[in-house]
Amino acid sequence: MTTLDATVSTAQAGAVAPAGGAVRFRGQPGALWRLLARGAVLLMATLGIYRFWLTTDIRRFLSSSTELAGESFEYSGTARELLLGFLIALAILVPLYTVFFLIALGLGSVGETLSSPLAFLVLTLLGHYAVYRARRYRLTRTIYRGVRFYQTGSAWRYAICALLWWTLIVLTIGLAYPFAQAQLERLKMRNTFFGNLPGRFEGSGWRLLLRGFLLWLIAVVPFMAGLALTIRDVDWNALADAAGGDDSSSWLETSGLAGAVVHAGLTGAWLLLSVAILYPIFQAMLLRWWASGLRFGEIVVTSRLRTAQVFGVYARFLWYALLFSVVAGAVVVVGWLGIHQLTGELESMRDEIITTVAGLGAYVAIALGYSTIFQATVKLGLWRCVVESLDIANVAALDQVSAAGQPASPVGEGLADALSVGGI
Repeated sequence: MTTLDATVSTAQAGAVAPAGGAVRFRGQPGALWRLLARGAVLLMATLGIYRFWLTTDIRRFLSSSTELAGESFEYSGTARELLLGFLIALAILVPLYTVFFLIALGLGSVGETLSSPLAFLVLTLLGHYAVYRARRYRLTRTIYRGVRFYQTGSAWRYAICALLWWTLIVLTIGLAYPFAQAQLERLKMRNTFFGNLPGRFEGSGWRLLLRGFLLWLIAVVPFMAGLALTIRDVDWNALADAAGGDDSSSWLETSGLAGAVVHAGLTGAWLLLSVAILYPIFQAMLLRWWASGLRFGEIVVTSRLRTAQVFGVYARFLWYALLFSVVAGAVVVVGWLGIHQLTGELESMRDEIITTVAGLGAYVAIALGYSTIFQATVKLGLWRCVVESLDIANVAALDQVSAAGQPASPVGEGLADALSVGGI
């Protein structure tokens, strides 16, 4: 299978470098749209196997389109590595899932009670382990000026720290999130190198907390209050006593379920509204904070990312998704009418098979369509916004860097893919 050749041309490579440490994104949206559209078709034709090649093409496109001081990055990973890592991950996960199943089956009710929490704990820990190992793989396949990035450190240590931090995040209803992010980023960056140049992270958890505390108050406090009111409204004893009765109106009133449903609806509506409005604000704040905390030796990174840019990215996604929904809806209606004319009243097994296959194909095509739109608008848009918001001081230190590090195993990337915790 062929991949998109997104390598910069000789003319681009020899162009005059921009002043200072300017970072530029040179990729054209049309090229990524074509890449993703072709990938969506091949994903359907290969039942998803092509995703390893598509992921590799996207990474090559984004890396080669990103320039620092006039020179682009390079991604040297291959689809075969991703496929091999995924197969090894399956060889690890299938026996693990089998053990969980046997525990639930062999120990009866006790096994059923223990297997779910045990599976959740083990898979969560393994997921954090995979995130760290996958980052190591991607870094060692990212090259700038012939020098690769790489990562050291223990993935298991990171996984245990991440699990403990996320437990604390849940217990504090999100208030520990800024400190968790700061500590985990420090752990990753102090084990990250560009050649012989060590990285570090200087973002402050307190600074992120102070910037996001108002968002937390607006989103979380009303949600928790609504949840408490919903639970308080229900008279659980009356609900149990009235459950077997025939008078539904009396049952709703005496149990307090009617009021609970109202409060639950308002709480859910508030949660959806707050996420829709506040999440882009929080994401812009988080990305700006994270980028401005990155350091490599004497190199200092700062970000000028604006919240309006992130809102613009999501607005484009919603607009394209709306247009796609209209077109897809029209195609589905016309297709359904055509199939109905062909099959009649589903009087035979053949007619049922045709209708089922057509419905499944339409579902997969629509899902891939939304995925393509999301990647072309949100993922590309955020990458472009973040890259072009960066200012890099002391970029001359890059001239003194010498090569170091070796390519890492793709097993972590395969685990991340299999556990659905991977990324670009």
